Amino acid sequence: MATKPSGAGSKRARAAPQPAQEAPGEPPLSRDRIVATALELLDADGLDGLTMRRLADRLGAGVMSLYWHVDNKEDVLDLALDSVLDYRGPPQLDKPEDWRAEVVHMLEDWRASMLRHPWSTSLLPRRALGRNILSRLELLSKTLSGAGVADADLNAAIWSLWNYVMGATITRASFDVSNEDRAAAQQRLEQLSGPYPTIGRSRLLLDDDWDGAFRKGLGFLLDGLAPG
Repeated sequence: MATKPSGAGSKRARAAPQPAQEAPGEPPLSRDRIVATALELLDADGLDGLTMRRLADRLGAGVMSLYWHVDNKEDVLDLALDSVLDYRGPPQLDKPEDWRAEVVHMLEDWRASMLRHPWSTSLLPRRALGRNILSRLELLSKTLSGAGVADADLNAAIWSLWNYVMGATITRASFDVSNEDRAAAQQRLEQLSGPYPTIGRSRLLLDDDWDGAFRKGLGFLLDGLAPG
């Protein structure tokens, strides 16, 4: 019975052929290289574009060789999502105890990371147990707790921020409307100003400051979480 070499993703023994010979000149096959290549395929073609056959072809390896490093396609998706959600912490803060700046940086980075890889939004929360997302949630919980959020309120605070980030990210990633179409829609809205005077006045459909709106809305949430 052959087993995976030491350091492979699965601890289970599996009967498998020896890894196929890799293409000349290619770097050695590894989990990190598999994940990096999977990210390229996912970014180019979305979730439907990733198959183990395409992944192996892009790597210049045999399909069976992949299974010495990953369990299956689901394992690859888990690893790819976890890679997207890697977080190395905020830069040096002006005020070391500035919990709001730390939370804002963490959540802006979370949103930006997922927008760079739009396919990732459909994998959370189905794959929410990766090391990096758990590390983010632990850091967020620790930061809010240190800022004075009571333990009884901590879960509600975390899920409120999670929902805000995910909602803002999914909306931005899926809002595929041209400037011309938005301008035409706003014009029609203003012509119908009787039923919709407030959103017509605010020119809602022309507001494309996604980053600014995200930060301002996050500020509203954090104002509610700030110790009284």
